[in-house]
Amino acid sequence: MSIRVQTEDFNIGTEIAGLTGGRTDIGAVVTFTGTVRGAAGESPITSMTLEHYPGMTEAELARVEAEANDRWPLSASLIVHRIGELHPGNNIVLVVTASAHRHAAFEAAEFLMDYLKSRAPFWKKEARPDGTSEWVDARETDTAALQRWQKSPSKAAE
Repeated sequence: MSIRVQTEDFNIGTEIAGLTGGRTDIGAVVTFTGTVRGAAGESPITSMTLEHYPGMTEAELARVEAEANDRWPLSASLIVHRIGELHPGNNIVLVVTASAHRHAAFEAAEFLMDYLKSRAPFWKKEARPDGTSEWVDARETDTAALQRWQKSPSKAAE
């Protein structure tokens, strides 16, 4: 298990290689990379600033990653989340899950992303070309997606 909150960009291939290198127990690796869109709905944005509460954020991400490892038979997992001012096209988040079988890797990655989109302690502010900015609220659809994980899946193999 590994989590990082950072301002620096990440290299997806390097992160995967670092997580899986030399491992022969891994049969499936699932990755999700979130990037900054150039528009929020119909409104263009020039940047997105992500803030967090140091210490609390890392502890909460470690807690949810541990929950994913308890719920599915993961061989390895990684969450990298960026903070600071980001621009359209920049990477925001990387989630990597690895398991002996694809089912566990896919479900764990979905679980982690549903959590990150609706409950993770990050605050996002979008800036617009006209100079205005607005804090972003969690979407109802993201919160609803997290609800499906309220039941406890078994440690599924495939």
